[in-house]
Amino acid sequence: MRKLSRRQQDNQAKTKNILFTNLEEAINILKETATAKFVETVELHANLNIDPKYADQQLRTTVTLPHGVGKSITIGVLTNPDNITEAKSAGGDIVGADDLIEQISQGNINFDLLIATPDMMPKLAKLGRVLGPKGLMPSPKSGTVTTNLTETLSDFKKGKFEYKADKTGVVHISFGKSDFNAIQLIENLKALYQSIEQNRPSGVKGKYFKSIFICTTMGPSIQVDLNAFA
Repeated sequence: MRKLSRRQQDNQAKTKNILFTNLEEAINILKETATAKFVETVELHANLNIDPKYADQQLRTTVTLPHGVGKSITIGVLTNPDNITEAKSAGGDIVGADDLIEQISQGNINFDLLIATPDMMPKLAKLGRVLGPKGLMPSPKSGTVTTNLTETLSDFKKGKFEYKADKTGVVHISFGKSDFNAIQLIENLKALYQSIEQNRPSGVKGKYFKSIFICTTMGPSIQVDLNAFA
């Protein structure tokens, strides 16, 4: 059996079997246990009372956190030639029409997010098997199919991102970096909780949240009492 390091033992002693009822205390412990030699990502893991195999119990939406997530992304834009200048001016990193479709079909996917205008979606349909597994297929629900490229690109450049529940009903989302201050992390965490709550699937019956844990990349899980968000 692998032996825990002194760092891991110390971190577990601060968090194991503890239910944190105060967000400020939970975030302070989270920052204390971010002891790796790099700036760790801060994550939320929310276990929801949903079964995503049913259409009315799926959670997929977008959110913009008050302080972003501490990460810049490369955005690809698929649009017709008339809109290419606008897309580039608005912040699109990789912009194209049929040429971009050809690049994608060859496996050249050099972007973290793909935005498309509606007129290009029929051409993109054939690449669903390439983009779908990577979570890059544009969709109106996620806000990545749009007729307003300038506004959409501005929102995503400011930190707007898509999240969804996995097939077991758990949401895994980054909400900052360990070098954010406590207030920034608390405000981001509250905004994320409110987003999940406000997008409660219509098919959910009874209790929605089962449990919420937060952690850093290398840190221990910290369970947060649901009442802490009240």
